[in-house]
Amino acid sequence: MRPPSIPGADEELTSRVEAGLARVSQRLAEVVDHDDPFVSEANHHLAAAGGKGFRPLLTLLSSEVGTGWDEQVVDAAVGVELTHLASLYHDDVMDEAELRRGVQSANARYGNSTAILVGDLLFGTASSVVAGLGAQAVRIQADTFIRLCAGQIRDDRQADADLPSDQAVQAYLEILADKTGALIATAARYGAMFGGCDEATTRTLTAYGEKVGVVFQLADDLLDVASDAQESGKTPGTDLREGKATLPVLYARSSEDPADARLLELTRGPIEDPDDLAEALSLLRGHPAMAQAREQTLHVAAQARELLDDLPASPARAALQALVDGVADRSR
Repeated sequence: MRPPSIPGADEELTSRVEAGLARVSQRLAEVVDHDDPFVSEANHHLAAAGGKGFRPLLTLLSSEVGTGWDEQVVDAAVGVELTHLASLYHDDVMDEAELRRGVQSANARYGNSTAILVGDLLFGTASSVVAGLGAQAVRIQADTFIRLCAGQIRDDRQADADLPSDQAVQAYLEILADKTGALIATAARYGAMFGGCDEATTRTLTAYGEKVGVVFQLADDLLDVASDAQESGKTPGTDLREGKATLPVLYARSSEDPADARLLELTRGPIEDPDDLAEALSLLRGHPAMAQAREQTLHVAAQARELLDDLPASPARAALQALVDGVADRSR
C-alpha cells in the first residue's frame, strides 16, 4: 500500500494514520497468504501491485473522529480492502482489461477462470476477517455486498441509459451509489463504529462515505476518457469500448448539435474497432459534456463536505474535508 497523502492532516494525525496503514498492509499480507504457492501468488497479485489504499485510509480517518484505530479498526479496513480487491478481479474479467494498477491484469496473467475464482476466494477471506468483528459487522458486510452486486448488474445492463437525459443521469448516480458508494460508505462506517463514535456521528460518516464513493467513480469515469494508460495504470476507453454510457456520454446524448452526430453514432453501443475507439475518445475529450460531468462531480463533492459540518472541528474532520476535494480533483 502506497504511503498516504493526507492534505489537511497535522503531523500527529498523519503519523497515526501512517502507522495504521502499515499495520493494515501487514495484516492484509497475512490473510491473503496461502499454503499453495500459486494460490498465494494470485491472491497477492493486485495487492502487491500497490494502490492508493483509499478505503483503508478512510476507515482509519473515520476512526480518528472517535478514539482512533485499534486492531478491530485494522481488521475492518482489511475486510473492506479485500472486498474491493476481489471486485477488481471480477471487473477485469468483465471488462477484458489488460492493465490494472500499471501491471498485467489478473485475467490477462492467469486466465478468466482463475481470475474469477481468486476473486471469489478473496471475497471469502474478507468475510472470514469481518466475522471476527461480530454479528453487526457481518450483516453490514452482507448488505454492502448485495448493494455492490446489484449496482454492478444494473450498470452492466444499462437499462436506464435511454431515459430522458435528466432521468438517465439520476439513475446513473443511483447506480454509482450502489456499485461504488456502498463499499466506501462501509469503510467510513466501520471506522466510526470501531473507533467509538456515537450513532449520529456514525450515520454522518456513512452518508459522507457514500457521497465520496460517487465522486470517486465519477472521477474514474472522467479519467477513463481523459487519461492514457501510463497515467492511469488502466486501459483507457474501457467503458466506451463496452458501450457503457457513463456521465460524459449521457450528457453528450442530450446534444442537438448536428456536429455531434458522429460522436453519438460511435457511442450508441460497443466499439470494437480500435480506430473508432480512438476517434470516440478524441471527440468526447473535446466535448462540453466533459465539463458538465466535471461540474457534477464537484457538486457531489460539495454535498459530501457539507455533511461534515455536523461534526465538531478536529484534525480528522479537516482531513476528511480535504480527502473528498482530492478525490474530486482527480477529474480535472
